[in-house]
Amino acid sequence: MSSRSSYSRFLLLTVMLIVSVHCEFHTLAHLKPQANDKTQGRAVVELLKRLMGSRSREFIVLVNRSLSNDSLDVCELRSAKNNKIIATGSTGVAVASGIYNYLKYFCNCHVSWSGNQLNIPHPLPQLTGVLRISTQHRFRYYQNVCTVSYSTVWWDWPRWQREIDWMALNGINLPLAFTGQEALWQEVYQSLGLNQTEIDHFFSGPAFLAWNRMGNLFQWGGPIPQSWHVKQLYLQFKILERMRSFGMIPVLPAFSGNVPQGITRLFPTANVTKLGPWSHFNCSYSCAHILDPRDPLFLQIGSLFLSQVMKQFGTDHIYNTDTFNEMTPPSSDPTYLSAVSRSVFASMTSVDPQAIWLMQGWLFFSDASFWKPSQIQALLNGVPIGRMIVLDLFAESTPIFSYTKSFFGQPFIWCMLNNFGGNSGLFGTVDRINFGPFEALNFPNSTLVGLGLTPEGIEQNPVVYELMSELAWRKQPVNLAKWVSLYATRRYGSTHENLAVAWKLLFRSIYNCTVPNYRNHNHSPLVRRPSLRMNTEVWYNRTDLYEAWRLLYQAAPPLMTKETFRYDLVDITRQALEVLTTEFYIDIRNAYQGQKLPELLTAGGVLVYDLLPELDRLLSSDSNFLLGTWLERARSLALNEAEAQLYDMNARNQITLWGPDGNILDYANKEWGGLMEDYYSQRWSLFVNTLVECLDRGRPFRQDSFNKAVFQVEKGFVFNGRKYPSKPHRDTYEIATRIFLKYYPQALKRLL
Repeated sequence: MSSRSSYSRFLLLTVMLIVSVHCEFHTLAHLKPQANDKTQGRAVVELLKRLMGSRSREFIVLVNRSLSNDSLDVCELRSAKNNKIIATGSTGVAVASGIYNYLKYFCNCHVSWSGNQLNIPHPLPQLTGVLRISTQHRFRYYQNVCTVSYSTVWWDWPRWQREIDWMALNGINLPLAFTGQEALWQEVYQSLGLNQTEIDHFFSGPAFLAWNRMGNLFQWGGPIPQSWHVKQLYLQFKILERMRSFGMIPVLPAFSGNVPQGITRLFPTANVTKLGPWSHFNCSYSCAHILDPRDPLFLQIGSLFLSQVMKQFGTDHIYNTDTFNEMTPPSSDPTYLSAVSRSVFASMTSVDPQAIWLMQGWLFFSDASFWKPSQIQALLNGVPIGRMIVLDLFAESTPIFSYTKSFFGQPFIWCMLNNFGGNSGLFGTVDRINFGPFEALNFPNSTLVGLGLTPEGIEQNPVVYELMSELAWRKQPVNLAKWVSLYATRRYGSTHENLAVAWKLLFRSIYNCTVPNYRNHNHSPLVRRPSLRMNTEVWYNRTDLYEAWRLLYQAAPPLMTKETFRYDLVDITRQALEVLTTEFYIDIRNAYQGQKLPELLTAGGVLVYDLLPELDRLLSSDSNFLLGTWLERARSLALNEAEAQLYDMNARNQITLWGPDGNILDYANKEWGGLMEDYYSQRWSLFVNTLVECLDRGRPFRQDSFNKAVFQVEKGFVFNGRKYPSKPHRDTYEIATRIFLKYYPQALKRLL
């Protein structure tokens, strides 16, 4: 081929990509708020009342969608007479996030999952001229399909209300709204002729519904009571009404092909494939039945379900479904993959001609050996350009857009996953999230249409989510040292120099993981089933962690009335003890391997009889770290004791065994008061005692025998029926002081 023809082809491809991008923006134009300006303004006024009480009257809220002529949110704030602030925005979300920006940077205030700091100056600080806050990103997406199981599964309406307020303040306008869908699926399957036994056999228990929806799992933790369906359905009505009142665009569910086994009885000629086992489960609970999207029955079921969705929930024309999630397709033939996505999309457009398909891009990461560029392109281009939005789900670690030419023309959202399993533990990738979105925006022929927060579990590491949310309203990366110093000031309402220094240390170390593909489900030996071969590596300098711990502790006395400070003091002390647990584990392992019984008894004794009990007492002193809260929320949704016991088992099993036999053991581990005492400590006690016995009797430690014994301990916790406090007890500062004085010197000594 001549150089001229090559150049001509290059120009043609470039023009095609540019046209695709323009087409994409045109196609997505119909995704806009349903609520009128007055309704959105009223929603923000009510939010401010909930947030700041009578001080909310000092803000005048106006929503005027004509303020933006390109669907990109904007808010303008200015001072008015009587020391009031007038906030005018293109949507309710724009106004709420604009006011929160003002509260952060002019009033040194803070709102988070772990408490608020709302010492608002009186009168309100005045603005000189107009403060204009705008975004380059059409969408700010929130949630992962797993979040609904790892975090929100037991929430009632008051908790959901606080979360939707948090979304609005942080600029979220494209939230996932998956609650209550099983009630609709039940209607669909009953209309097709399935009996209740077949439906009950299909649905998993509440804590495992995320994986039931994705076709990974069925029945485990079930059957779901009918009362669950009713309560979740009415909860979804409230969730959607509130989201839409702010001008948000909720993402509703669609059909992926996962069907109950009973479908094969009703439709014996349908092209249904029984998959192999998923993630250490056998076919009692996995080996899902998947209906081929090319089969006419797929269109029938998909249309029935989406019709129910639109009838019950209304629609904002955007739907999520994920094909082949952690499942390898039966064929890598591009023709087959294009036909699959074309059929899935057809099941949406047959009911809603304006449908947009939102798809998590996790499959391209989790099965990278299968999903080569040609396979990715085939799946994506089976849908018209601009009618699909891809979530680049783990972009802060492994961005997919960079080697797929911006998902081959389909719009995408750059996402930060950050947390796996809802684990406790300080973690972040602040350098990557600071620069990554701007690299995506400036990528050649970029089809970026937004930024997203996609954690598997929430209510931890609030600093990371505040930074990421704020970047959607920034024109360039921030100065991280300056940003986190200001964060410390507004989080605690204090300018104590220790606080800024401590957070700078954390941001350059534990919050700046640069290990490629690092998946932060907590690897600490503390929350893993003990063995002689445990991962003891960390990605950060422990010196920085210990120094930040010292600085935070020394600033403590006058700040203990602040919930945000108490939370962070507990969290960083917890992290320090987690690291020290690893040190003691190394001592235990070395003593056993060196056949030094006194050293084994000393290290094991300190760990089991002092460090872990102290950690449990510390965690139990703060309402944000209580097992009892998780279990109480689960049981509160029950109508009778049988339901309460089912929900209790679901709640306990998910955070421990994750399956009947420890199938995904400790994946969703949590460092909570009560769980530390009755689960993790018991395992470590058995481990140390077993090693002591092995040395004493001169026999080798056998992991398989220990696993059988410790499984009884783990299973015993799931079914022990013990009630745990849902209110904090003991004095946090007193416990933290005792721990610091005992263990900080040891921590420093071990660094030498």
